[in-house]
Amino acid sequence: MLVYWSMFLSVSACALVLGPRAASLAYGMQSARLNSGWVLVWLVLTLLIGYRFEVGGDWGTYLRHLQEARYQDINSAVAKGDPAYRLLNLLAVKLGWGISGVNVVSASLFSAGLVYFCRGLPRPWLALAAAIPYMVTVVAMGYTRQSVALGLAMLGLVALARQANLWFVFWVLCAAAFHKSAVLLLPIAALAATNNRYWTALWIAVATALAYVVFLQDSVDTLYINYVEARYQSQGAFVRAAMNLVPACIYLVLGRRFRMQPGEARLWLWFAIISIALFIGVIATPATTAVDRIALYMLPLQLVVFSYLPEVLGTRGRRNTGYTCLVLFYYATVLFVWLNYATHAFAWLPYRFYPIEAWF
Repeated sequence: MLVYWSMFLSVSACALVLGPRAASLAYGMQSARLNSGWVLVWLVLTLLIGYRFEVGGDWGTYLRHLQEARYQDINSAVAKGDPAYRLLNLLAVKLGWGISGVNVVSASLFSAGLVYFCRGLPRPWLALAAAIPYMVTVVAMGYTRQSVALGLAMLGLVALARQANLWFVFWVLCAAAFHKSAVLLLPIAALAATNNRYWTALWIAVATALAYVVFLQDSVDTLYINYVEARYQSQGAFVRAAMNLVPACIYLVLGRRFRMQPGEARLWLWFAIISIALFIGVIATPATTAVDRIALYMLPLQLVVFSYLPEVLGTRGRRNTGYTCLVLFYYATVLFVWLNYATHAFAWLPYRFYPIEAWF
């Protein structure tokens, strides 16, 4: 547990010491820029996530993917689906990287998306602290393919907040190459558009249809059988959906206090609406795993809402330490409960670092 708590507490300390970014308060996601300090954050996250050893509930599955790659060529690897991840495994086999090579590359992509996304928010360190308990610890260290898809999608969300729809589509298609479910994010561009809505809706619909054919069409029957007909139950799906429900309700109730650019405000309004719909879906459907996987892409809403919350509840531009502590206490509770009471938390404990394991 020490590594997970060290990550959270060190980032939380930075969130308390450093106040809001004036540029983000004024220009929102337009202000997303990386400096040397945040490049270091990216590097540390990449190493901790990428060099984990026998950590995560799907560790055995990813080892099997790597073993399968030993007997595949490019065509057969791509035919398996999620082509970018399959090709990454094939490259790792050819170059002798092993599973750590696959994980480090994947972690670098996820961390790049997370860090860049956080830098566009008023309190980037608070946003990063909110990401540690679940997005980093559980998703990035447990679900490699979807974590890469989420990281690339966050790059796309920064672009979408800037009304750069074409770049959003590009990053989402890159994400879908790692996990096909990312295709489901494409229609959000049409929903969030503030200019040329009909034209945007038209070409986004075409892009979505093409992405469906390329990434999903051959897998729809299998996915339906596995997730819907089999009624796969995801333990903890209700809690995770509720974690998105909380910021969704905050945003819907206090939305006018979130001083954002119009495009950003509309984007997160739709994220809030979808998060509420997914929470209802978890309650209403027996196939909670399918809903849970989609809900993972709504996680950025948490970072946005809780990064803005001290300004929403307190005085704009001030430290608002009390409200910052409230957010940090909430996420400390999330981390504590997950590490101690989650059904599958044992797969993440203890954290093991490959270079140390290899040395000793």
